[in-house]
Amino acid sequence: MVQFFLESERVTELVTHLKGQKPVFAPHRKGRKSFAFERVEDAADVVLDYPRVMHSIRKFFLPPRETLMTFDLAENDFSTADVQPSDAIFFGVHSYDLGAVHRLDYNLGKGHPEKNYITRRQGAVFVGVSFEPDAYHFCGSVGIDPMDTSGFDIFLTKLLDGYIVEALTEVGEQLLNGLDLPAHEAGKPARGNFQQHIYLPQAKLNEVMAKSYDNPVWAETAEKCVGCGTCNLVCPTCYCFNVEDTVNIQATGGTRDRHWDGCMLREFTGVAGGEVFREHLADRQRHRVFRKFKYISDETGQPWCVGCGRCTAYCTAGISIVNIVNRLVGDYEKVAVTPI
Repeated sequence: MVQFFLESERVTELVTHLKGQKPVFAPHRKGRKSFAFERVEDAADVVLDYPRVMHSIRKFFLPPRETLMTFDLAENDFSTADVQPSDAIFFGVHSYDLGAVHRLDYNLGKGHPEKNYITRRQGAVFVGVSFEPDAYHFCGSVGIDPMDTSGFDIFLTKLLDGYIVEALTEVGEQLLNGLDLPAHEAGKPARGNFQQHIYLPQAKLNEVMAKSYDNPVWAETAEKCVGCGTCNLVCPTCYCFNVEDTVNIQATGGTRDRHWDGCMLREFTGVAGGEVFREHLADRQRHRVFRKFKYISDETGQPWCVGCGRCTAYCTAGISIVNIVNRLVGDYEKVAVTPI
Protein backbone atom coordinates (compact mmCIF):
# COMPACT_ATOMS: atom_id res chain seq x y z
CA MET A 1 0.00 0.00 0.00
CA VAL A 2 1.14 3.53 -0.76
CA GLN A 3 1.83 5.70 2.25
CA PHE A 4 1.06 9.40 2.22
CA PHE A 5 2.09 12.25 4.47
CA LEU A 6 -0.46 14.48 6.19
CA GLU A 7 0.73 17.62 7.92
CA SER A 8 -0.80 18.19 11.35
CA GLU A 9 -2.39 21.41 10.08
CA ARG A 10 -4.28 19.45 7.40
CA VAL A 11 -6.13 17.07 9.73
CA THR A 12 -9.23 19.29 9.56
CA GLU A 13 -9.01 19.14 5.77
CA LEU A 14 -8.99 15.34 5.88
CA VAL A 15 -11.95 15.25 8.27
CA THR A 16 -13.90 17.68 6.08
CA HIS A 17 -13.09 15.57 3.01
CA LEU A 18 -14.39 12.42 4.70
CA LYS A 19 -17.40 14.25 6.12
CA GLY A 20 -18.46 15.07 2.57
CA GLN A 21 -18.87 11.35 1.88
CA LYS A 22 -20.36 9.85 5.05
CA PRO A 23 -21.24 10.95 8.58
CA VAL A 24 -18.06 11.06 10.68
CA PHE A 25 -17.79 10.27 14.38
CA ALA A 26 -14.55 11.25 16.08
CA PRO A 27 -13.04 12.10 19.48
CA HIS A 28 -14.01 15.48 20.96
CA ARG A 29 -12.67 17.12 24.08
CA LYS A 30 -15.07 17.13 27.04
CA GLY A 31 -13.79 19.33 29.81
CA ARG A 32 -10.09 19.48 30.65
CA LYS A 33 -9.15 15.80 30.56
CA SER A 34 -12.11 13.88 29.17
CA PHE A 35 -12.83 12.86 25.57
CA ALA A 36 -15.84 11.34 23.82
CA PHE A 37 -16.74 10.10 20.35
CA GLU A 38 -19.39 12.34 18.83
CA ARG A 39 -20.70 13.14 15.38
CA VAL A 40 -18.50 15.76 13.74
CA GLU A 41 -20.18 19.06 13.00
CA ASP A 42 -17.01 21.18 12.94
CA ALA A 43 -13.81 19.43 11.81
CA ALA A 44 -11.80 21.76 14.04
CA ASP A 45 -13.32 20.10 17.12
CA VAL A 46 -11.75 16.72 16.35
CA VAL A 47 -8.95 15.65 18.71
CA LEU A 48 -6.47 12.97 17.67
CA ASP A 49 -3.97 13.26 20.51
CA TYR A 50 -5.98 11.69 23.33
CA PRO A 51 -5.29 8.85 25.79
CA ARG A 52 -8.72 7.19 25.67
CA VAL A 53 -12.41 8.04 25.51
CA MET A 54 -14.51 6.99 28.50
CA HIS A 55 -16.96 5.01 26.37
CA SER A 56 -15.63 3.27 23.29
CA ILE A 57 -17.31 3.14 19.88
CA ARG A 58 -19.22 0.13 21.23
CA LYS A 59 -21.94 2.62 22.17
CA PHE A 60 -22.81 3.21 18.51
CA PHE A 61 -23.47 -0.47 17.83
CA LEU A 62 -24.76 -1.49 21.26
CA PRO A 63 -26.32 1.68 22.75
CA PRO A 64 -26.44 2.20 26.54
CA ARG A 65 -30.24 2.18 26.28
CA GLU A 66 -32.53 1.33 23.39
CA THR A 67 -36.19 0.56 22.81
CA LEU A 68 -36.61 -2.93 21.42
CA MET A 69 -40.34 -2.67 20.81
CA THR A 70 -43.50 -0.79 21.64
CA PHE A 71 -46.71 -2.61 22.56
CA ASP A 72 -50.39 -1.79 22.56
CA LEU A 73 -52.26 -3.55 25.36
CA ALA A 74 -55.67 -2.47 24.10
CA GLU A 75 -55.07 -3.95 20.65
CA ASN A 76 -52.84 -6.79 21.88
CA ASP A 77 -50.27 -5.75 19.30
CA PHE A 78 -46.61 -4.71 19.13
CA SER A 79 -44.03 -3.30 16.73
CA THR A 80 -40.26 -3.68 16.84
CA ALA A 81 -37.87 -0.75 16.67
CA ASP A 82 -36.59 0.37 13.28
CA VAL A 83 -32.82 -0.12 13.52
CA GLN A 84 -30.66 1.32 10.75
CA PRO A 85 -27.09 0.57 9.63
CA SER A 86 -24.54 3.05 10.94
CA ASP A 87 -23.10 3.65 7.44
CA ALA A 88 -20.59 6.07 8.97
CA ILE A 89 -16.88 6.71 9.38
CA PHE A 90 -15.39 6.25 12.84
CA PHE A 91 -12.33 8.45 12.76
CA GLY A 92 -9.38 8.43 15.18
CA VAL A 93 -10.04 4.99 16.66
CA HIS A 94 -7.30 3.35 18.75
CA SER A 95 -6.27 -0.19 17.87
CA TYR A 96 -7.54 -1.69 21.15
CA ASP A 97 -11.02 -0.26 20.59
CA LEU A 98 -11.30 -1.83 17.15
CA GLY A 99 -9.99 -5.05 18.68
CA ALA A 100 -12.87 -4.79 21.16
CA VAL A 101 -15.38 -4.39 18.29
CA HIS A 102 -14.02 -7.56 16.70
CA ARG A 103 -14.56 -9.41 19.98
CA LEU A 104 -18.12 -8.11 20.17
CA ASP A 105 -18.63 -9.30 16.59
CA TYR A 106 -17.71 -12.77 17.80
CA ASN A 107 -19.95 -12.72 20.86
CA LEU A 108 -22.99 -11.13 19.23
CA GLY A 109 -22.65 -12.78 15.83
CA LYS A 110 -22.42 -16.45 16.84
CA GLY A 111 -25.32 -18.76 17.75
CA HIS A 112 -28.40 -16.56 17.49
CA PRO A 113 -26.96 -13.29 16.10
CA GLU A 114 -28.05 -10.14 17.89
CA LYS A 115 -29.78 -8.49 14.93
CA ASN A 116 -29.76 -4.91 16.23
CA TYR A 117 -26.01 -5.00 16.75
CA ILE A 118 -25.38 -6.73 13.42
CA THR A 119 -27.54 -4.18 11.60
CA ARG A 120 -25.79 -1.19 13.17
CA ARG A 121 -22.38 -2.62 12.27
CA GLN A 122 -23.24 -2.49 8.57
CA GLY A 123 -21.49 0.24 6.62
CA ALA A 124 -19.08 1.10 9.44
CA VAL A 125 -15.71 2.37 8.19
CA PHE A 126 -12.78 2.67 10.58
CA VAL A 127 -9.96 5.21 10.43
CA GLY A 128 -7.37 4.42 13.08
CA VAL A 129 -4.70 6.53 14.73
CA SER A 130 -1.62 5.50 16.72
CA PHE A 131 -1.28 6.62 20.32
CA GLU A 132 1.25 7.10 23.08
CA PRO A 133 0.65 4.63 25.95
CA ASP A 134 -0.12 6.30 29.26
CA ALA A 135 0.04 4.99 32.82
CA TYR A 136 -3.00 2.74 32.33
CA HIS A 137 -2.58 1.20 28.86
CA PHE A 138 -1.37 -2.39 28.76
CA CYS A 139 -2.69 -3.53 25.38
CA GLY A 140 0.80 -4.66 24.40
CA SER A 141 0.43 -7.43 27.00
CA VAL A 142 -2.66 -8.77 25.22
CA GLY A 143 -1.17 -8.64 21.73
CA ILE A 144 -2.41 -5.25 20.50
CA ASP A 145 0.19 -2.72 19.37
CA PRO A 146 -0.50 1.05 19.33
CA MET A 147 0.31 0.94 15.61
CA ASP A 148 -1.69 -2.20 14.85
CA THR A 149 -3.58 -1.59 11.59
CA SER A 150 -5.65 -4.80 11.68
CA GLY A 151 -9.23 -4.25 10.52
CA PHE A 152 -8.84 -0.57 9.67
CA ASP A 153 -9.70 0.94 6.30
CA ILE A 154 -7.31 3.87 6.81
CA PHE A 155 -4.63 4.27 9.45
CA LEU A 156 -2.84 7.39 10.65
CA THR A 157 0.55 6.90 12.31
CA LYS A 158 1.76 9.87 14.32
CA LEU A 159 5.02 11.59 13.40
CA LEU A 160 6.53 14.64 15.06
CA ASP A 161 5.19 16.98 12.35
CA GLY A 162 2.18 15.09 11.03
CA TYR A 163 0.88 11.63 10.17
CA ILE A 164 1.64 8.76 7.84
CA VAL A 165 -1.65 8.02 6.08
CA GLU A 166 -2.16 4.52 4.73
CA ALA A 167 -5.23 3.24 2.87
CA LEU A 168 -5.54 -0.43 3.81
CA THR A 169 -8.70 -1.42 1.91
CA GLU A 170 -10.42 -0.48 -1.32
CA VAL A 171 -12.96 1.44 0.75
CA GLY A 172 -10.13 3.41 2.31
CA GLU A 173 -8.59 4.17 -1.08
CA GLN A 174 -11.92 5.42 -2.41
CA LEU A 175 -12.41 7.68 0.61
CA LEU A 176 -9.02 9.32 0.02
CA ASN A 177 -9.66 9.93 -3.69
CA GLY A 178 -9.63 13.63 -4.46
CA LEU A 179 -7.43 14.55 -1.51
CA ASP A 180 -4.03 15.72 -2.69
CA LEU A 181 -1.49 14.13 -0.36
CA PRO A 182 2.25 13.78 -1.01
CA ALA A 183 3.87 10.36 -0.74
CA HIS A 184 5.55 9.60 2.56
CA GLU A 185 9.26 9.18 1.95
CA ALA A 186 11.11 9.63 5.23
CA GLY A 187 10.67 9.78 8.97
CA LYS A 188 10.00 7.06 11.48
CA PRO A 189 7.06 7.10 13.87
CA ALA A 190 7.76 7.67 17.54
CA ARG A 191 7.09 4.62 19.68
CA GLY A 192 6.26 4.98 23.36
CA ASN A 193 6.81 2.43 26.10
CA PHE A 194 4.14 0.73 28.16
CA GLN A 195 4.20 1.42 31.87
CA GLN A 196 1.81 -1.45 32.67
CA HIS A 197 2.48 -5.10 31.85
CA ILE A 198 0.88 -8.50 32.39
CA TYR A 199 3.80 -10.87 32.71
CA LEU A 200 2.43 -13.96 31.00
CA PRO A 201 0.83 -14.57 27.58
CA GLN A 202 -2.77 -15.78 27.38
CA ALA A 203 -1.70 -19.35 26.59
CA LYS A 204 -0.11 -19.54 30.04
CA LEU A 205 -2.80 -17.44 31.74
CA ASN A 206 -5.35 -20.14 30.93
CA GLU A 207 -3.48 -22.45 33.27
CA VAL A 208 -2.97 -19.75 35.90
CA MET A 209 -6.67 -18.89 35.96
CA ALA A 210 -7.65 -22.54 36.21
CA LYS A 211 -5.63 -22.76 39.45
CA SER A 212 -6.80 -19.44 40.90
CA TYR A 213 -10.47 -19.96 41.71
CA ASP A 214 -9.87 -19.87 45.47
CA ASN A 215 -7.03 -17.35 45.49
CA PRO A 216 -7.26 -14.90 48.44
CA VAL A 217 -6.84 -11.96 46.04
CA TRP A 218 -10.59 -11.99 45.35
CA ALA A 219 -11.52 -11.33 48.97
CA GLU A 220 -8.69 -8.82 49.40
CA THR A 221 -9.81 -6.88 46.32
CA ALA A 222 -13.43 -7.00 47.50
CA GLU A 223 -12.42 -5.17 50.68
CA LYS A 224 -11.67 -2.10 48.54
CA CYS A 225 -14.39 -2.56 45.90
CA VAL A 226 -17.63 -0.58 46.30
CA GLY A 227 -19.58 -2.63 43.75
CA CYS A 228 -20.46 0.38 41.59
CA GLY A 229 -20.07 -1.47 38.27
CA THR A 230 -18.05 1.29 36.59
CA CYS A 231 -15.51 -1.27 35.36
CA ASN A 232 -18.26 -3.13 33.48
CA LEU A 233 -19.86 -0.05 31.99
CA VAL A 234 -16.64 1.40 30.55
CA CYS A 235 -15.24 -1.94 29.34
CA PRO A 236 -15.36 -2.05 25.51
CA THR A 237 -15.81 -5.85 25.39
CA CYS A 238 -18.66 -6.10 27.93
CA TYR A 239 -22.09 -6.64 26.44
CA CYS A 240 -24.35 -7.78 29.29
CA PHE A 241 -27.75 -6.12 29.47
CA ASN A 242 -31.10 -6.06 31.22
CA VAL A 243 -34.52 -5.83 29.60
CA GLU A 244 -37.43 -3.98 31.21
CA ASP A 245 -41.05 -3.40 30.22
CA THR A 246 -42.49 0.01 31.02
CA VAL A 247 -46.26 0.53 30.90
CA ASN A 248 -47.71 4.01 30.46
CA ILE A 249 -49.83 5.59 33.17
CA GLN A 250 -53.04 4.74 31.32
CA ALA A 251 -52.03 1.05 31.18
CA THR A 252 -52.84 1.01 27.48
CA GLY A 253 -49.35 0.31 26.18
CA GLY A 254 -45.66 0.77 26.73
CA THR A 255 -42.17 -0.10 25.65
CA ARG A 256 -39.66 -2.89 26.10
CA ASP A 257 -36.24 -1.36 26.67
CA ARG A 258 -32.75 -2.80 26.88
CA HIS A 259 -29.93 -1.16 28.83
CA TRP A 260 -26.37 -2.00 29.78
CA ASP A 261 -25.91 -4.09 32.90
CA GLY A 262 -22.86 -5.58 34.57
CA CYS A 263 -21.67 -8.56 36.58
CA MET A 264 -20.23 -6.35 39.33
CA LEU A 265 -23.73 -5.21 40.28
CA ARG A 266 -25.48 -7.34 42.93
CA GLU A 267 -28.86 -7.19 41.19
CA PHE A 268 -27.35 -8.63 38.00
CA THR A 269 -27.41 -12.15 39.45
CA GLY A 270 -30.79 -11.81 41.13
CA VAL A 271 -33.33 -14.42 40.05
CA ALA A 272 -36.90 -15.36 40.89
CA GLY A 273 -37.52 -15.98 44.57
CA GLY A 274 -35.00 -13.38 45.68
CA GLU A 275 -31.93 -15.58 45.25
CA VAL A 276 -28.68 -13.78 44.33
CA PHE A 277 -26.19 -16.37 43.13
CA ARG A 278 -23.12 -14.08 43.29
CA GLU A 279 -23.96 -12.37 46.53
CA HIS A 280 -20.41 -11.50 47.56
CA LEU A 281 -18.16 -8.92 45.91
CA ALA A 282 -15.27 -11.39 45.92
CA ASP A 283 -17.28 -13.75 43.69
CA ARG A 284 -18.17 -10.90 41.36
CA GLN A 285 -14.56 -9.74 41.11
CA ARG A 286 -13.47 -13.25 40.19
CA HIS A 287 -16.19 -13.56 37.60
CA ARG A 288 -15.21 -10.24 36.00
CA VAL A 289 -11.56 -11.21 35.66
CA PHE A 290 -12.37 -14.73 34.48
CA ARG A 291 -14.63 -13.26 31.77
CA LYS A 292 -11.60 -11.39 30.44
CA PHE A 293 -8.91 -14.05 30.81
CA LYS A 294 -10.53 -17.48 31.12
CA TYR A 295 -14.11 -18.30 30.13
CA ILE A 296 -14.14 -16.99 26.56
CA SER A 297 -10.37 -17.28 26.24
CA ASP A 298 -10.57 -21.03 26.86
CA GLU A 299 -12.68 -21.22 23.71
CA THR A 300 -10.86 -18.71 21.48
CA GLY A 301 -7.29 -18.66 22.76
CA GLN A 302 -7.48 -14.86 22.95
CA PRO A 303 -7.72 -12.64 26.01
CA TRP A 304 -11.10 -10.90 26.09
CA CYS A 305 -9.43 -7.86 27.64
CA VAL A 306 -7.94 -5.41 25.12
CA GLY A 307 -5.69 -3.56 27.57
CA CYS A 308 -7.33 -0.15 27.22
CA GLY A 309 -6.93 0.52 30.97
CA ARG A 310 -10.41 2.01 31.37
CA CYS A 311 -11.48 -0.23 34.25
CA THR A 312 -8.46 0.92 36.27
CA ALA A 313 -8.43 4.55 35.14
CA TYR A 314 -12.08 5.07 36.07
CA CYS A 315 -12.32 2.76 39.10
CA THR A 316 -13.65 4.72 42.08
CA ALA A 317 -11.60 2.50 44.43
CA GLY A 318 -8.34 2.48 42.46
CA ILE A 319 -8.45 -1.27 41.72
CA SER A 320 -6.07 -2.40 38.96
CA ILE A 321 -6.90 -5.46 36.86
CA VAL A 322 -3.22 -5.68 35.91
CA ASN A 323 -2.23 -5.94 39.55
CA ILE A 324 -4.86 -8.64 40.13
CA VAL A 325 -3.66 -10.76 37.21
CA ASN A 326 0.00 -10.34 38.09
CA ARG A 327 -0.77 -11.32 41.68
CA LEU A 328 -2.40 -14.52 40.37
CA VAL A 329 0.67 -15.15 38.20
CA GLY A 330 3.02 -14.61 41.15
CA ASP A 331 1.04 -16.90 43.47
CA TYR A 332 0.85 -19.58 40.78
CA GLU A 333 4.61 -19.48 40.18
CA LYS A 334 5.33 -19.69 43.91
CA VAL A 335 3.27 -22.87 44.15
CA ALA A 336 4.83 -24.26 40.97
CA VAL A 337 8.39 -24.01 42.33
CA THR A 338 7.61 -25.10 45.90
CA PRO A 339 9.37 -28.44 46.57
CA ILE A 340 7.18 -31.32 47.61
